[in-house]
Amino acid sequence: MAQRAVWLVRHEPGTPVCGTVRFSRRFPTVEKRAKVFNGASYVPIPEDGPFLKALLFELRLLDNDKVFVESRDSCSRINKTSVYGLSVGGEELWPVVAFLKNGMIYACVPLVEQTLSPRPALISISGISQGLEFLFGMQDFLYSSQKNDTELNTKLSQLPDLLLQACPFGTLLDANLQNSLDNIGFASVTQPQKQPAWKAGTYKGKPQISISITEKCDLEGIMPNVTISLNLPTNGSPLQDILVHPCVTSLDSAILTSSSLDTMDDSAFSGPYKFPFTPPLESFSLCYYTSQVPVPPILGFYQMKEEEVQLKILVNLKLHESVKNNFEFCEAHIPFFNRGPITHLECKVSFGQLEVFREKSLLVWIIGQKFPKSMEISLSGTVTFGVKGHNKQPFDQICIGSTAYVKLHFRILDYTLTGCYADQHSVQVFASGKPKISTNRKLISSDYYIWNSKAPAPVTYISLLP
Repeated sequence: MAQRAVWLVRHEPGTPVCGTVRFSRRFPTVEKRAKVFNGASYVPIPEDGPFLKALLFELRLLDNDKVFVESRDSCSRINKTSVYGLSVGGEELWPVVAFLKNGMIYACVPLVEQTLSPRPALISISGISQGLEFLFGMQDFLYSSQKNDTELNTKLSQLPDLLLQACPFGTLLDANLQNSLDNIGFASVTQPQKQPAWKAGTYKGKPQISISITEKCDLEGIMPNVTISLNLPTNGSPLQDILVHPCVTSLDSAILTSSSLDTMDDSAFSGPYKFPFTPPLESFSLCYYTSQVPVPPILGFYQMKEEEVQLKILVNLKLHESVKNNFEFCEAHIPFFNRGPITHLECKVSFGQLEVFREKSLLVWIIGQKFPKSMEISLSGTVTFGVKGHNKQPFDQICIGSTAYVKLHFRILDYTLTGCYADQHSVQVFASGKPKISTNRKLISSDYYIWNSKAPAPVTYISLLP
């Protein structure tokens, strides 16, 4: 479990390149291992320039990405995870883990300890889940209590020394970079010293030499072994694209096989999915998976008609009868990118309340914690816009002209669209004491869109937090 390289890229739409590499780190010792493991299928890590161009193209973040590219945009190639293949120098660099958050793209290339042809199942590559944990840790470090670009630049300058502690030789030891920052006690260095490859950390203080003899004693029962089973209801859709935390010790061969089967295949494995693991001390995500949901949780109809600087809009939403009508929150965001600020609004809603963010050209329909008894609600009216400000308006490659969408944000506790659940009575713990066991289900959707009058069946991303 190691990473070959990691990048932080600032997304800058409207600029010639559309992005800037703010930080990159390669691990030469891991790269040598990749060359041995991958054999003839080995693809070297490119320089920052070619990598940046290939990454922005694959993520559809270039300004000229309005043109349809079949190899990338075809419906037969639907990406359901944050794992990509980048075309660099006529070869494909895979797997590349990447996601965009707060205008920053976080990317890394995990080590695959086997040949890449044929392409192995994601669940068999433990470095992918470790890479996600690594990138999430960097995201938390950069944006926790960070208020401006000066603080962001300061944190970026600290990353080289932090990674020596948190990820020596490409192997993640601690995803909480703040811990490493507290441990090494940062001192500002005007001229950074070149670090030898064999030395994972830096020393600050009075030079000294100490010699010690250490004997290790392993005590039985200190680290418990736990097995958790995920269950599906009768005729539930099988789980796919399963990614597990590095602490998972082994997996049933049926789970590995199911990752490569089509969901309609009769032999697709439908559980129970057992995950034996030795838990770390901190909270963690045990696994990630995707699943095909037969119907959208909220059925939607969206209609827009443009009349000069005015738009007539109509939105109808209906909660599906199978979905639990008890939300922590439920909101519908209606953005109007690439337009001027909202200057006038005449809209009415049959339920909930409407908020207007004029400068952002955004309507937020706060539905609340329940749909009405009819399960149907509507919004209608007209929106008027002012002069478009080129520098301040939000930008979205998809949302050009009248192709706006409605984006739903909601959270439902003790409920999942797939019906997947963890039975607390099936949890097995092999330890010296009797632990307290509790389970819950949480459905969070932040990327569920309604386009025009027809909405495709969504793909649900869920993580189990033990």
